[in-house]
Amino acid sequence: MGLLKVERAGHVVTLTIDRAETMNPLGAAGDGDAFVAACDAIDRDLDVRCVILTGAGRAFSAGGDIKAMKERSGSFGGTAPGLSDNYRNNIHRILRALYGLRVPLIAAVNGPAIGLGCDLACLGDIRIASSKAKFGVTFLKLGIIPGDGGTWLLPRIIGEARASELFYTGEVIDAETACAWGLVSRVVEAEALMDEAGTLAGKIAAMPPHALRHAKNLMRQGRETSYDTALEMAANTQALMHLTEDHMEGVDALIEKRAPDFKGR
Repeated sequence: MGLLKVERAGHVVTLTIDRAETMNPLGAAGDGDAFVAACDAIDRDLDVRCVILTGAGRAFSAGGDIKAMKERSGSFGGTAPGLSDNYRNNIHRILRALYGLRVPLIAAVNGPAIGLGCDLACLGDIRIASSKAKFGVTFLKLGIIPGDGGTWLLPRIIGEARASELFYTGEVIDAETACAWGLVSRVVEAEALMDEAGTLAGKIAAMPPHALRHAKNLMRQGRETSYDTALEMAANTQALMHLTEDHMEGVDALIEKRAPDFKGR
């Protein structure tokens, strides 16, 4: 059985981490390749406009494989230089693949998202949670540090003080606390999670695909650029968008008081 179950419905792709029997741990050999292949295929397909990431069974992802850590095997075995390369060449490829997606990513957090699993959730442009979800960055409890980029991701989402509290105590918070802290946008009952994610993805997928991808790119670039640079990038990108058929369709639909039908042209 593969790591990821990939399902397509119209313009939306759902990626499900499919190791339900062990709470969807990550870090086995080939996990990075699986995410890279799935995300590359999505980015090449201009008909895909949104992605949902979730977990099979009762967990989103429990993070790194504790059994492999105990045995010092797989990604968690070898010398210090070898361990560094294991992270770079496997685990970090998972994170880079998701972070690099050109279309919006919704993390539908169905259950515990712990350690690396929490970092994966943080890669979502939008995060929604089941009432059964829990979030924790419990690395220090295992005598290790956040090795998956979480110290870069989490403070940008919930602020440095709250991120520090979670990192330094190893505490796990429930879905309602995660929502109050801004880690997720909304909390829904477990049985309604995927319907909620699908509805949200459908609204996103109804947008013009080129403008959608460029809007995500501008938001990402804006994290590291000055306001003047952001304005210059917006001007240049906007010029391209004004020349698309989708722009004219949006204008016509507004004037004619109807829903637009964007074709990606």
